[in-house]
Amino acid sequence: MDYKYISQLLDRYWQGETTLEEEQILRSFFSQLCIPEELQKYRSLFIYEQTEKHTNTLGDDFDERMMALIDEPETVKARRVTMKERFAPFFKAAAMVAIILTLSQAAQYSFQSTSEQAPAVSTGTSRPAGSVALNDSARIDTLKKSSSVDAVQQPLIENGAVLMK
Repeated sequence: MDYKYISQLLDRYWQGETTLEEEQILRSFFSQLCIPEELQKYRSLFIYEQTEKHTNTLGDDFDERMMALIDEPETVKARRVTMKERFAPFFKAAAMVAIILTLSQAAQYSFQSTSEQAPAVSTGTSRPAGSVALNDSARIDTLKKSSSVDAVQQPLIENGAVLMK
């Protein structure tokens, strides 16, 4: 047989351009005993179908083998699960929720704060404090002090004479 023709068929085979008849020619060529050395490496590819057994159906013993696999007893080792192990995922989830809520509150506070709430530089002027409670209590204390000072220093005039309380 012409080895040049076989080489051309192999090139066309690798490019996917051969017909079924040409592939049969290649199979019959490689099933021969006398093959050139340079083409020997392709032999196992083309004689595979002839040498391997075709198994398209299940064997007769398939059902028996599957049942034997199913019937084998499996050893299961039981262990005690403590309450700590059972609730560990719940505790982890609760901790994550607490962390998220804490961080969201901190972020909300930082976004709502203004530059007026920053500590005042000692310039002699006072700025309002950051908290409403501080502002209210400071004003009330100041008002109480000023009203008590006014009451103490207010002269009492009786019968033309100035009296001090």
